[in-house]
Amino acid sequence: MATIAESPTRVTNVTAGRVTRRYSAQQSPLRRYGPALLATVFTVALLGLSVFTGVADITDTAGGGSDFLWITRIPRTVALVLSGASMAMAGLVMQLLTQNRFVEPTTVGTTEWAGLGLLLVYVFFPMSGLLTKMGAAIVFGFVGTMIFFAFLQKVKLKSSLIVPIVGMMFGAVVSAISTFIAIRFNLLQTLGAWFAGRFTGIEVGRYEPLWIVLIVCALVVVLADRFTCAGLGKDVATNVGLNYERVVLLGVGLVSITTGVVTVVVGMLPFLGLIVPNLVSMVRGDNLRTNIPWVFLTGIWVVTICDLIGRTIIAPFEVPVSLVLGAVGSVVFVVMLLRTRRTNVG
Repeated sequence: MATIAESPTRVTNVTAGRVTRRYSAQQSPLRRYGPALLATVFTVALLGLSVFTGVADITDTAGGGSDFLWITRIPRTVALVLSGASMAMAGLVMQLLTQNRFVEPTTVGTTEWAGLGLLLVYVFFPMSGLLTKMGAAIVFGFVGTMIFFAFLQKVKLKSSLIVPIVGMMFGAVVSAISTFIAIRFNLLQTLGAWFAGRFTGIEVGRYEPLWIVLIVCALVVVLADRFTCAGLGKDVATNVGLNYERVVLLGVGLVSITTGVVTVVVGMLPFLGLIVPNLVSMVRGDNLRTNIPWVFLTGIWVVTICDLIGRTIIAPFEVPVSLVLGAVGSVVFVVMLLRTRRTNVG
């Protein structure tokens, strides 16, 4: 008969938390803060490289270099930071809400729906301002995403691989409708410009709406724990007292705002929300609270590096960043599919 002294010690969440905090406190400052410091230095260096990359010499003060710096280079770099961080965050939130690592705004049709709303504004209100176009893109993105979520709740798909395929099929249908409308109203060039997401036209007076996504990112940080609970499923979320439907609506709304704003200002950034959360998860695990800053930083790195490639590969001309992102994202998507298939077979 086992005595009380011989019984194993019971480990609770409180005990585990104390152990984790004690372990963190025992780490040297260099080990605790070194990765964040290196990431900050790398980010600053990358953004500095972005500012100094281009045809115009911004150091030539006599030739108007400072004008190029403040009118185009700084706004372009700020746009890279805001759009990269926010679209990566949008992918993370969608993957949590759907419990699927292959889901992001361009694989569930959110971006195509936002583009359809933008196109309809061009058709029916051609003289409307930027806010009207942005509002239409956000509303259509929200409605389209909710249709996809409703489909997922009605039809239980056995394989996680089917979800993004169904989402891309939805997106292809919406894209076909947009193409038909564009041909019918002679707006095919406008539609093509939207599909080719680029930072070439970003300058003072055009990039400012992107500050909206900074507020959205701050809200996601504040609400991270709620999204984590919702990502555990409706039953778990309800058991801990969370209104699951309200959290899903809030998450889809924030993703739609981000997608709508970035789509109107920059254009489509394919696969960014797919690549970044999975890369961070592979390195750091699935702790949402601690991963969010790294998702922001990695999103900035990926979109900035792809933009630098687009700016230099055929200089002095530029390749749209969406082309580079599409090529990189397609490769990552196929690798993930193969890894998942190998894991399932194993």
